[in-house]
Amino acid sequence: MSESKQTLLVSADVELTPEALQAIVYYAKEIAGPDEKGVYRVDTAGKVGEMISKFLHEKDFEAYVQDIDNYPR
Repeated sequence: MSESKQTLLVSADVELTPEALQAIVYYAKEIAGPDEKGVYRVDTAGKVGEMISKFLHEKDFEAYVQDIDNYPR
């Protein structure tokens, strides 16, 4: 298993398609399930952050940002 690095929590505005957001909300509710009153108690905004963080880690965002050619001009 790879060594984990220290991370920082950064709040940022991120553009997502409505379909991506809809999928995250749908699956977060599926996993959480309803409570005894039928209410889904899940932090879907938090789940968006978790999914983006997981994606950035798996796709090696650190290496991506170290290449100047990836920066918008």
